Amino acid sequence: MAFSAKHLARGERIDMELRTHIKEIFFPLVIGVVTIVVALVASIWFSDQGWSGWATLALWIVALLILCVFVLMPVLRWMTTLYVITNRRLITRRGIINKSGRDIPLYRINDVSYEKSLLDRIFGCGTLIISDASEQRGVPLHDVPHVENVQVRLNELLYHQDDGGDDDGTYPPGDPRSQHGPRGH
Repeated sequence: MAFSAKHLARGERIDMELRTHIKEIFFPLVIGVVTIVVALVASIWFSDQGWSGWATLALWIVALLILCVFVLMPVLRWMTTLYVITNRRLITRRGIINKSGRDIPLYRINDVSYEKSLLDRIFGCGTLIISDASEQRGVPLHDVPHVENVQVRLNELLYHQDDGGDDDGTYPPGDPRSQHGPRGH
C-alpha cells in the first residue's frame, strides 16, 4: 500500500517512502510453511491410518486458525505500516482496521538517532529514533531498511529546512543576515 499523494500539501513532495524490513515477516512466513507441511503430512498419515474425514477437517481448521493468527495478521500489519519522509514532514501510518499515524514537521525535529542489534546488522536494518520539540518521547521507527542511509537523508532534509537562525529570529554575530534585522528583513 503506497502513500497517496492526495494527503500532501501544496508544494510538498515525497522524498522517501519506506516499509519496515522484510525481516519482520520472516518468522511468520516460516511458521506458515511449517504449518502447511505439517498439515499435509498429518492429512496423509490420517488417511493411511483410516481415520475419519472429521479428523482431517479438524486438522485443517486448526491449521487455518494458525495461519490467520500467526501469518496473515503479521503480514497485514507489515503491509499497512508505512514511513514517509517528505520535504516538509515525517509521516507514520499503521493499522489494519484501526489506523493510527503521526506527522512531525521537519522543523520540529531536533534529533535523529538509530539503534542496530546484532540481528538488525545481519539483515541490514535498524530502529530510527526521531525526537522532536514536543514533550512526547522520541518516536521509534522499527525495522527501517538501510537505517543509516535514511538517517543521513533525513539529516540532509533537516539541514535544508534550517535557515541558520535562532528560534527568536536572530542570527549569530558576524552572520551577514544579522545586519538586516531578524530573519533578514
